[in-house]
This record gives sequence, C-alpha cells and structure tokens, in this order.
Amino acid sequence: VQLQASGGGLVQAGGSLRLSCAASGRTFGSYVMGWFRQAPGKEREFVSAITWGGGRTYYADSVKGRFTISRDNAKNTVYLQMNSLKSEDTAVYYCAADRNYSGSYSHPYEYDYWGQGTLVTVSS
Repeated sequence: VQLQASGGGLVQAGGSLRLSCAASGRTFGSYVMGWFRQAPGKEREFVSAITWGGGRTYYADSVKGRFTISRDNAKNTVYLQMNSLKSEDTAVYYCAADRNYSGSYSHPYEYDYWGQGTLVTVSS
C-alpha cells in the first residue's frame, strides 16, 4: 500500500484546511486509517483514526470538536477536515494505514504504512 497525503498549506488562525490521503491497493477498505502529526522538535503524535467501515472515529483531545476524519473507500481516500485551526496545530501531518487492527489506534508503531507527510502552518 502506498499513501499520498496532500492539502497542507499556510492558513491563518481560525481558518480551515482539508487534508487528503490517497491510497493504492485493493484492500484499502479493510485498513484502519490514521492521521498523525509531528511538530519541530517534538515526537509524532496521534491526531485521529477511523475504522474500515467508517463506523468508529477517534480523536486526540487537542483536536476533538475541531477536526473531522472521514473516508471514501470507493475512492481509496481518507480525509481530515480541520477547522478553527490554532498555531499549535502547525506540524507535518502524516496519514497511516493499519492492516491488523487490534483495538488500539493511537501509537505510531501500530501502523504498517505511512505517507510522506504534508506541512500545515497556522499563522497567529
């Protein structure tokens, strides 16, 4: 599986961006998909995840109520709608795929495939 993240950019605080992650592979629909981010000098942190059917979504407390994850299995794409952006949201955002969901979704080591990252910069 190859993942291609896009949609990052420069936005003012309070603004919105929509990230996309396009996946190759016919089994995309069976993977749990996640978004992580990494700010300069910090560790990669969990942002959001969605189960294969989209029935369950999970969010970090820091983005709950502002970000929305969704997926379109017909298009092999997962999205992250980010609203009310804050300067602390500035980071490189990565999408990731987990082949064997074990019930845990918030640690990078649980994911098997990673995209190349897309930079989100929020100016205050």
